[in-house]
Amino acid sequence: MAQVRLESIGKTYPGGVRAVDGVSILIEDGEFIVLVGPSGCGKSTTLRMIAGLEAITDGEIRIGDRRVNDVAARDRDIAMVFQDYALYPHMTVGRNLSFGLLRRRQYSSRLRSLLSGSYRANRRKETGAISDRVARAADVLGLGDLLDRHPRELSGGQRQRVALGRAIVRDPSVFLLDEPLSNLDAKLRGEMRTELRRLHRQLGATMVHVTHDQEEAMTLGDRLVVMKDGIVQQCGPPVELYREPVNRFVASFIGTPEMNFLEGVIEEGGVFTSGSVRIELPKGRWPSVSVGQQVTLGVRPEHLERVADSDAMFTGEAEVVEQLGDRTDVILVNGNHRMTARIASGSGLREGDSASLRADLSQAHLFAVDDGENRIATK
Repeated sequence: MAQVRLESIGKTYPGGVRAVDGVSILIEDGEFIVLVGPSGCGKSTTLRMIAGLEAITDGEIRIGDRRVNDVAARDRDIAMVFQDYALYPHMTVGRNLSFGLLRRRQYSSRLRSLLSGSYRANRRKETGAISDRVARAADVLGLGDLLDRHPRELSGGQRQRVALGRAIVRDPSVFLLDEPLSNLDAKLRGEMRTELRRLHRQLGATMVHVTHDQEEAMTLGDRLVVMKDGIVQQCGPPVELYREPVNRFVASFIGTPEMNFLEGVIEEGGVFTSGSVRIELPKGRWPSVSVGQQVTLGVRPEHLERVADSDAMFTGEAEVVEQLGDRTDVILVNGNHRMTARIASGSGLREGDSASLRADLSQAHLFAVDDGENRIATK
């Protein structure tokens, strides 16, 4: 396995479109990194530049000790798994797994080997080694009973495992995964997330995974790299990004349902006001804010609880009530304000009812109202 270092890499397409801008990431040997962000944020382009499928405009990429800017994709010692399984439909599972290795067999010394009489023996030895690698990959992925089947005879999850197996048999320095679970249904995605984590632990492999699904990112990655408009917004462990988002964009992207935001102003006594909503902030929690400052208050749905009207910070009419078994997600509306709360199941709340909420302000965030919308530091 190998370390991957991206140093201020960028990609500009004809016409001046800047898809990736100054991305610098150090991916440690054996680490599982997830690039996450909305469509068009540059995450797949970044992955393709690591793979050598896209030429970089500026910066440097190193895999292990090698600078690979000008190294062809086939010579970078990487294996890539795409969103589309891209299996050969006329080949069996076993043949799909072995095909890449068979194509890469050593033929440079064929004439010399023929003359010395050793060619056939070496070929048999090499073919046997390939068969062993296919058998090991099949065992790791639970494909041992499927080696004689064709892709049309497999489920979506089984096909994805074959695509992963085709990468595993290569024994590469780095695995690159480009939204490999997006074609699966919800149940299979959950199963394959578990499979990928197990596979990573078993192989100890360096993996770079791209997804737009933040739940998938949170459950898979040792670290997440959140991107927007080709720029890295924040990089860190999933829990760190959830608890300490660097700006409003990261706060809104990480977490389901999305964080609630109220734009308002700080008044005397540390009171946050936004229209008819007035919330007394904990004294000293945000020492840098001042009276008259425009800020955005962010509160996650799970940090809101339903209370009696007298204890409420926010009261509104239930516009949407989603019963999810162990919990209920509700959207309350009050004028121009909307708040999503995750409350206990069995509350009896129905659409059209009035409800009151109180926030755990020790878990809340304030964001500056400017171009960066950065989180304001707490004490």
